[in-house]
Amino acid sequence: MNSPKTRAALVASTALLVASGAAPSVAAAHAPGHSRTSVALAWYDTTADTIATAGSSLPPVTNSRTWAISWIAAARALQHVPSGVDRRDYQDAALAAALHRSLVELVPTRAPELDAALQQTLDQTPDGPAETLGAAAGERQALEVLHDREGDGLDAASVNAPFTVPPAAPGVWQPTPPAFAPAIQNGSRFARPFLLKSGSQFRLPAPPALTSKQYQTDLKEVRDFGKLNSTVRTARQTDTANFWFDSSLALWTKPIRVALAATSHQPLLKQAELVALTNATLVDTQIATSDSKYAYPLWRPVTAIRTGVGEIPADPSWTPLHTTPAHPDYPSGHNTYAGATETVLTALVGPRTAPFTLTSVTAPGVVRTYTAWHQLTLENMDARVWLGIHTRLADEAGVKLGTEVARYGLNHAQSLFQEH
Repeated sequence: MNSPKTRAALVASTALLVASGAAPSVAAAHAPGHSRTSVALAWYDTTADTIATAGSSLPPVTNSRTWAISWIAAARALQHVPSGVDRRDYQDAALAAALHRSLVELVPTRAPELDAALQQTLDQTPDGPAETLGAAAGERQALEVLHDREGDGLDAASVNAPFTVPPAAPGVWQPTPPAFAPAIQNGSRFARPFLLKSGSQFRLPAPPALTSKQYQTDLKEVRDFGKLNSTVRTARQTDTANFWFDSSLALWTKPIRVALAATSHQPLLKQAELVALTNATLVDTQIATSDSKYAYPLWRPVTAIRTGVGEIPADPSWTPLHTTPAHPDYPSGHNTYAGATETVLTALVGPRTAPFTLTSVTAPGVVRTYTAWHQLTLENMDARVWLGIHTRLADEAGVKLGTEVARYGLNHAQSLFQEH
């Protein structure tokens, strides 16, 4: 692109061209444009930076909603390329404009950085009808998806709707030490999913009885391995626990990017659909997680161990390795996230990948290498036990729930990309 365009000028020019019905008769020449960088990866990084910088105070599901809306708009904008224009020029502009408009509307404090990112993409795209029509399509789809998702109940206030704590009784969730904070994410269960019919569609069966062999065995495991000063937890297990204490959204952002890079040989539309479907599925998974958590408000291990249950005597001073999050035990949200993401990525790019590394803000200096998505799921399950904040049965139930939501999403994915 030879001359700079501001956001306002871009919107005005695209609106004029669409209104006039102008259509080019020949494809735009590419010249050296084929050497330009991957627009999908560039805008993936822009989305990640936007959310990491401006969304740290928001619930994870609200940030997943931002990912989903913006990339659904991008995928829809790529579906139909007008005849007679260069496909790549059109689609690069369409994807960039869709993501730019969506993110500016959802995270307005990042508008200057997003404007610069849009400018960079357009600077790499030859001027002409392909670029202009593509940008118009991106803007249009962004506004349509944003309108469709208005009032979906995934804003921070709705997600954290107050929860009335039931009277204390064996097995019933109560606020946990040290803060004894009110429950969070109760309202997610009432939100509108992207693909599920309702948040309760895959509601888990009730957890086992407190005196059952499974519950007693799993609670003893947490008591022994999840204690702050445990003498049986190894250094490697402690490292794993600390590593996966970071947010699931943050920890899975890079693996999803690894999967996206692995599809670089595929059409841009397929790359956008991968990101859109993964994040829409994660929104639905978090809604389903909230449904099961609050349908069965099972107490956390710290409450159970301090109270005593069945063959496990009360230990009033027992303290977990890390502070317990303020919501019920069953299922583990980290593991619903893991089960869902593993399922989608396995279906779209296969179970294994080239080695990639991960870091975690809750384990400074630790770098881990992975070659399969399932490794991440297994570590998530172990970590929540070794942290002292979940029973293994809650972890396994989480993976099961996330997997079921993801399978449904994969089978109904095309409804995400239909223009309304």
